[in-house]
Amino acid sequence: MYRSVRAAALSIKPKKWDKAANADKLEDFVRQAAAQGAELVVAPEGFLEGYVVMDVIEDPDLRADMWEIAEPPDGPCLQRFSKLACELSIVLCFGYAERRDDGVYNAAIIFGPEGEHCGTYYKTQLAEGSCDDWDFNRLGRSLRAIDTPVGRVGTMICNDRWNPLIARAQVMDGAQALLIPSFGSRSREQNLNVIARARENGVPVVEANVGVNLIVSKGEVAAYVWGTDRISIATIEIPLPPSEVNARAVAEEFMTWREPEMQRRYERTVEKISS
Repeated sequence: MYRSVRAAALSIKPKKWDKAANADKLEDFVRQAAAQGAELVVAPEGFLEGYVVMDVIEDPDLRADMWEIAEPPDGPCLQRFSKLACELSIVLCFGYAERRDDGVYNAAIIFGPEGEHCGTYYKTQLAEGSCDDWDFNRLGRSLRAIDTPVGRVGTMICNDRWNPLIARAQVMDGAQALLIPSFGSRSREQNLNVIARARENGVPVVEANVGVNLIVSKGEVAAYVWGTDRISIATIEIPLPPSEVNARAVAEEFMTWREPEMQRRYERTVEKISS
């Protein structure tokens, strides 16, 4: 038992430190994806500010700039994309730096088709490591799935995808699909890891990476496109949650398939024996 959803991954590349231009570009590509029938759209990590955290690590004088460009939880850019998701009747997920009282977090937000804030995930595994002094790059502290109109989803941001525990914790919390906003490796190894997260957990994955899109459904690659500023669209099959009703429906589907199939196999066996 599955729910079919048209999903889009955007491999769009942002401009560093240019939130206005990045927001305009994100809106343009989201509109294009929706015009192609996408119900779920995923865009890369850190897109609004241009993923500038490494710039700040290399030049601490940029800390104040990071705080300035980071979006507050109710910021104008987030309000803009809440309205866009409502206008287009889509589920929208994208990454950005979020400014909170205790620091800046690498965040991915999800809006629903009525503009509702379904939830926000904060990156829990950083390739660059973490320390208390880095108030511009805080670690997320929770691994929870998020309810959306297309199903309950788990979220991983870039380096998170390398750790199977991050995916598994959210699937065990009821996630029926995994969304991966990314701005990182485009290697064969990263592709294999994304596919592994889908196959280990029996759920589809939609990854939007800068330079590559990868959509996996039923353990197989449904869409894969290399290059920046590209849109990939594929139908993903989201498994329905376990329940007695769904279990009986699958069992009935199997029994309906089995009767003619066993007859065909019987006839084939008899034909082999008699020939």
